[in-house]
Amino acid sequence: MIGRDELHGVLVPVVTPFLPNGELDLASYIHYVGRLAEHDIHGLILNGTTGEAPTVRWDEVVQLTRATQQILKDKQRSIPVIIGTGTNDTLTTVQRTEQAAALGADAVLVVVPYYSKPSQEGIMEHFRRVTEVGVPVIAYEIPARTGVRLTMHAAKTIMEMEGVIGIKDSSDGLELVTELTRQDAGAVLCGDDLYYHAKLSQGASGGILASANWYTDIFIEVHDLVRKGMVFEGKRSFDRVVPLIRKLFQEPNPAPIKWVLANQGVIASDHLRLPMTPISQPLQNELARLLTGIEAAHN
Repeated sequence: MIGRDELHGVLVPVVTPFLPNGELDLASYIHYVGRLAEHDIHGLILNGTTGEAPTVRWDEVVQLTRATQQILKDKQRSIPVIIGTGTNDTLTTVQRTEQAAALGADAVLVVVPYYSKPSQEGIMEHFRRVTEVGVPVIAYEIPARTGVRLTMHAAKTIMEMEGVIGIKDSSDGLELVTELTRQDAGAVLCGDDLYYHAKLSQGASGGILASANWYTDIFIEVHDLVRKGMVFEGKRSFDRVVPLIRKLFQEPNPAPIKWVLANQGVIASDHLRLPMTPISQPLQNELARLLTGIEAAHN
């Protein structure tokens, strides 16, 4: 398990590779996660938005978790494994959190309940119930997907709960990270890739970034530079991948990053489960051009 002080750096939300028939592609997953584990990352996020959590069965989450743990054991790497357990039903979320704890998760990522649009009190009570399980919790604020936005009071209250070690901030703007870090409320992780450098500069301790599946070392470098007080140098490094980030979110995540990983031979296919669909041909062409340009500059 991990604590607040250990929640920093680049945490990578992993994709879930599928075979063309829709089943898990564990061979691709093992190769892909093994590649990520070679980088100086500070966490792997399973069953998140980038992992297509809405269409992944829990028995598949179990398979992916065990595969991840075996990969890290084989490579002698102690990277925290964090499992997404959040749903819009508190009972189900608690049950999944208990199951994640039994699997040996180092922490769980729990999204603000979506679709139902609960009150702020309901959201806070949801997190209170989850913390009773006893596994470290990272709250996940992403109003564009949940349909509800945490108030500052609710966010701070959740952060103060025993067992909550931080929050993934995928809200637009800098208000949440600025206020929470000003009050020293706990670890704030940037979840909006384009705001990564800006939120680090405002005190975020790291990021959970779909884009960091590729050019992982650049995202690590940005974090390390800003943490050393070299904000301008960090911005210059970050600017190298901004065009890629924009394209990776031009169509719904995780379709673009899956295409990149398949195109570069990291996974066998960019297959997604419906209702998610592969990216358009024009975006494929644009990404291919961008990758070639960044690779040339990187070398």
